[in-house]
Amino acid sequence: MDADRWWKEGVIYQIYPRSFADGNGDGFGDLPGIIEKLDVLQELGIDGIWISPFFPTPDVDLGYDITDYCNVDPRMGTMADYDRLVEAAHRRGIHVIVDLVLNHTSDRHPWFIQSRSSRDNPYHDWYLWRDPKPGKKRPNNWASIFGGHGWEYDEHLDQYYFHMFYKEQPDLNWRNPAVVDEVRKIMRFWLDHGTDGFRLDVFGAYFKDAMFRDNPTKLGLRYFDRQEHIYDADQPEMMPWLREMRAIMDEKPGRYLVGETFFPNPEKAARYCGPGLLHGTFNFELSNTPWSASKFAKAIQRWETVLAKNAWPTNFLSNHDQARAADRLAHGKTMSG
Repeated sequence: MDADRWWKEGVIYQIYPRSFADGNGDGFGDLPGIIEKLDVLQELGIDGIWISPFFPTPDVDLGYDITDYCNVDPRMGTMADYDRLVEAAHRRGIHVIVDLVLNHTSDRHPWFIQSRSSRDNPYHDWYLWRDPKPGKKRPNNWASIFGGHGWEYDEHLDQYYFHMFYKEQPDLNWRNPAVVDEVRKIMRFWLDHGTDGFRLDVFGAYFKDAMFRDNPTKLGLRYFDRQEHIYDADQPEMMPWLREMRAIMDEKPGRYLVGETFFPNPEKAARYCGPGLLHGTFNFELSNTPWSASKFAKAIQRWETVLAKNAWPTNFLSNHDQARAADRLAHGKTMSG
């Protein structure tokens, strides 16, 4: 049997663990709760589960701000619970995908605490620190997707650090080999625990322009939307790293690597998908399409047209960033409608 058949032809169900099922009755979803529901998922014909972050977190961004990549948040269980979950899922023919948030950490992560302690600290260059321009002005015009400027000033260091999201989520410096080496260790840690795949959160934003040039401006409502994001995302250095990640995954048949493209553009998403790169990328066009068979068909046809001949399409209707599909589509709404 084709070891890749589960992700090529199967159904992958996203689980937001803190609200999915509570296994110990404390009112907070957890990994034991997921284990209790595996029989139901099996009956539904689910081939894989993508579990949103369950790592230790201060919850500024509901789990997408991580303080420890190789552990389980105590509210959601233990590493022993994760091992039990993987074993129980595999017995039912269900594969397990872990959500890796590697663009940024929490500002409470030990790496960042060290990074902002002094300019001489070995971890300082693990994040994107820049000196102010004259008059303590920001290093460039890069924005935060959550609103306003993307640079936060630190008086102690007299420097700014960049955050694509909340200021409590400083971006990692992917040009630092020590950061990349740590990510390799994180991947292998979870693979050693039987993980079948990874969903890469906003992977297209890992690398930023080495010269920190201003993004060109355009018309738009929000500050973030008033820029062409050509220097703070989608840098060419991402491609060699994707090939390395894919090589790690291909050490064992049947593993799956899927990325969340940073912007909802099918052509851009398709560039990252294919042999030696990602197995799949998310195309947001389908989830933005109103409930219409003809419009769905056009979105799917466009996606399959822009993909490489030997790349596999990944289609989805909803995720944690959107309202429930049943509610959204029943009223003829798109993701943003």
